[in-house]
Amino acid sequence: MNYLRSMVAILALALPWSAHSAEPVKLSLFSWPGYGFWFIAKEKGLAEGLELDISIIEDPYQSFGLMTAGELHATSSTAEYGPIAADKDVGIKLVTYTNPSYGTDKIILAPGITSAKQLKGKTVAVLEGGLTQIFMAEWLTDNGVGIDEVNFTNLIMDDAVGAMVGGTAAAAEFWEPFGSQVLEAMPGATVAADSTEEKYITTAMLGDAMYMSTAFLEQRPEDAAKLTRAYFNAVEFWKTNTAEANQIIADGLKFSVADVEQVLGSTGEILKGGIFVFDREQAAIFMGLKPGKLPLNIAADGMKAHWDVTTDWWLKFGFVDKAMPMAAGVDTTPLAAAISK
Repeated sequence: MNYLRSMVAILALALPWSAHSAEPVKLSLFSWPGYGFWFIAKEKGLAEGLELDISIIEDPYQSFGLMTAGELHATSSTAEYGPIAADKDVGIKLVTYTNPSYGTDKIILAPGITSAKQLKGKTVAVLEGGLTQIFMAEWLTDNGVGIDEVNFTNLIMDDAVGAMVGGTAAAAEFWEPFGSQVLEAMPGATVAADSTEEKYITTAMLGDAMYMSTAFLEQRPEDAAKLTRAYFNAVEFWKTNTAEANQIIADGLKFSVADVEQVLGSTGEILKGGIFVFDREQAAIFMGLKPGKLPLNIAADGMKAHWDVTTDWWLKFGFVDKAMPMAAGVDTTPLAAAISK
């Protein structure tokens, strides 16, 4: 009888944990190969038993809104949202930077536009509140044009392509494969700047990150660590099984393999003209969790400077009311767990 009581007590303790662990992890991304590693993690069973419920949501701010509402646990998006989330206290934390852009991002000028100064008074397409807007702002100000001297229009990539080709935008920021689509469709369009330039690559200004809701981080810390490990497990699989991995990403996004390779390459190595996919050790160095050197002269412990630059721009654009410390918007606990196992 005592044995039976003991077993009942053990089961009573175990059942809530088991049910909790069986709850799917709901995560989102928008249609871009740099986020496709989640499809690898799911197909190859790299998530330590977690069920990954992956949604494609093209507007990252919709994903952030769903995270705040408790409808999503995590998302992959560009790396500039942390200061906004911290300032607005929306219950979202950046948990790791995942890859810098190394040429996939381009500022493209419509035919007949040859300088930044010709854009004064004209419409430029960006994702407002995103790194595309910061990239455009940096390039404009470096070339003598204030951010109040152009008209920013907020468009996701497909719509930005249409605006350029249709003649309603005089310039736009694109990542691949959308930039090449514009250049092909618009003879005479030119690339004014891209993310291979030293200013952008050494600071890793343009790149991506993983975000999790604070509720998920607090209520399911072990699953948050598993999810982070799953992502980097998928990166490792991609590095050694690149052709198979790229096909998985292409299938998940409904892209061609050629479009995936335009961003990720076909060798598992850094792709000039595409992106530099961080492994877990490189992410830890950039996030300041461990010492070390990064390729392309990217600054170690670079997330702090990235946070400060991004915050400065959001203050100028009015997206934040005050500058928040990085600790208010970043939680590296899951990444620390990912590099310790």
